[in-house]
Amino acid sequence: MPENSLPSSALTAEDEAAVPGVQQDPRLWRDDGWTARVIKNEDDDGWAVEMIKDGEPEPALVGPWTMGRDKKNPKPLDTSAFNTLKKTASEVLRRHEQQLHALLHKSVNVASATGADELEITLDIVPSEDDPYALLTALDPYGEQLAQVKVAPNFRLTKASAATWVENDFRRPG
Repeated sequence: MPENSLPSSALTAEDEAAVPGVQQDPRLWRDDGWTARVIKNEDDDGWAVEMIKDGEPEPALVGPWTMGRDKKNPKPLDTSAFNTLKKTASEVLRRHEQQLHALLHKSVNVASATGADELEITLDIVPSEDDPYALLTALDPYGEQLAQVKVAPNFRLTKASAATWVENDFRRPG
């Protein structure tokens, strides 16, 4: 029997990684940069499905999977189920990316020192295990950088802290 036609329950993780391209088995589908794998649910007697994006160490999505007609084995994966799982897992990853972006990038608008223009003040946190920091940046109404200083990653950007920084001629806070 060729390697590609082995039942997915007979494939080990190493075997799965060695099978390139599209794969459409009842318990393992691989296509378009994603792998769907039906697994035994560790929490109960049922089944679960995990969606893993190629190159990622952890699944983007793990959820319950429907039992088959015999009430023992899982329902086989099919094109429709795979496409739905792929869409849902992609949305989960997108939400995680948006949440991370919101945590690491903040922005407020304040009046310039002269009061003639409105400035955008941004805080971009650079996470690092060794030396985390943040960049506090002032941009004019045309998006040109007026000033930038390195601050602590826990610097709290508010309208008041931004206005104080502008009033102090962009000197490093604290």
